[in-house]
Amino acid sequence: MAYPRIVVDTKKVENNVRKITNLAKSRGVTVAGVTKVFCAQPELVKAYIDGGVDFLADSRLQNLKRMKDFPLPKIMLRLPMISEAEELVRYADYSLNSELETVKALDKAAEKNNKKHNIIIMADLGDLREGYFKEDELLKAIEEMLKLRWIKISGLGVNLTCYGGVIPNQKILKRLTDLAERVRNDYGLPLEIVSGGNSSSVYMLEGEFPEGINHLRLGEVFVIGTESAYGNQMEGTDPTAFVLEAEIIEVKEKPSVPTEEIGRDAFGQVPTFVDRGVRKRLLCAVGKQDLDIGTLKPEDNGLIVLGGSSDHLIVDGSDSETDYKVGDVVRFNMHYVSILRLMTSEFVEKYYI
Repeated sequence: MAYPRIVVDTKKVENNVRKITNLAKSRGVTVAGVTKVFCAQPELVKAYIDGGVDFLADSRLQNLKRMKDFPLPKIMLRLPMISEAEELVRYADYSLNSELETVKALDKAAEKNNKKHNIIIMADLGDLREGYFKEDELLKAIEEMLKLRWIKISGLGVNLTCYGGVIPNQKILKRLTDLAERVRNDYGLPLEIVSGGNSSSVYMLEGEFPEGINHLRLGEVFVIGTESAYGNQMEGTDPTAFVLEAEIIEVKEKPSVPTEEIGRDAFGQVPTFVDRGVRKRLLCAVGKQDLDIGTLKPEDNGLIVLGGSSDHLIVDGSDSETDYKVGDVVRFNMHYVSILRLMTSEFVEKYYI
């Protein structure tokens, strides 16, 4: 058996998906299942589909290609590169856009492929990543896009919390629905999709959900069950669908503070330490190249994650009731960021149950 490995319970993922998609659909909201966290691995794409998603969505063309044989419509989440336009229209039915020149390139590529391409125009409502920040610029862009024969403007969308940390709320999303109504009225566009963001918008499904928002793009809440605005667990979901197993390669009693002058570590940071005296330290064969160490939570409550480097994870085992030895395996639950990195790393075994 190879380590490190990430153990994935596809039934737990499917249950998380079903719980949230049922909740969304009860509010008239369709759901795009975001597959980038697990590189669109087919075992998990199937769990998404069985759980009831309406679309499959990813930020990487390579992952969209991997999903080409799955029957649901595909969405390109990251703003397209002009250089990938021709392939994108073949593998994505929809894409998010905020640049007229890119949309013109998609139009040419769609004509060449004899395949109409749907776009969702992004509005920046304060998070300061992608989207038109000024409403008049968005409307002028729509006027030009309407001249393109092979492009269909299918919706408007917004992204929140990913860069600026702006939390979606009624006020912010009403700006999007008001803008959608203006576009419908001024240009006669049906705008089937008004996409109100990602897992940070999910918390509103349990309360007062903004009228007019009919689409969400969800990943984090499916894999660990938490809405990403406040980090709360959604009712009926399971945070343990993904578990890291790491093998211990050294067990030693050592001081908890380095014994000489402290400078920068391998990542250019000056580390700080808590002096707990001499402690039993477990060295595991996984590191920052594969995960975000700060988001790990050992299943053994007696363990403390101390830190690590590129290829090593350091854990304090002094308070554990288990007498860990070299060759033993330690299990960790984790946050979305670590799952993303572990599933992307070629150095981590993937095991599906």
